[in-house]
Amino acid sequence: MFADLLRKLTGTPDDTTLDANDARLAMAALLVRVARADDLYHPAEVARIDAVLRHRYDLIEADAVSLRTEAEALEAQASDTVRFTRLIKDAVPYEERDAVIEAMWYVALSDDDRSEDENALLRMVANLIGVTDRDSALARQRAANRL
Repeated sequence: MFADLLRKLTGTPDDTTLDANDARLAMAALLVRVARADDLYHPAEVARIDAVLRHRYDLIEADAVSLRTEAEALEAQASDTVRFTRLIKDAVPYEERDAVIEAMWYVALSDDDRSEDENALLRMVANLIGVTDRDSALARQRAANRL
């Protein structure tokens, strides 16, 4: 399954067909990548990822954990953040992309340590999915207020 998705992600845009499950897995993998950006994978971040996946995709706990586990394996194998963001950009309407960034900030801020690596990754992801710096900052503030 991962090999197939990795082949789709590394193929040219014209020869790939990605479905909604692929988009969910890409979103989960980006959340994992954000959590691991500071070279720590804190239990609080894992719990936040599960919470985001449950809420965003209306999953039960076991399904969210399963999706996160798959995403952890995929994230470890995939070196290219750009491919994940391309899939998110294609799958998520523009009006909802700030919620994607808010979810990522929610995970990044959950360990009470906002690292430069996390900041840099979130700036890059926001830019790649078409969210402005201002909207990303507002999403960060909303995420911080939720903590």
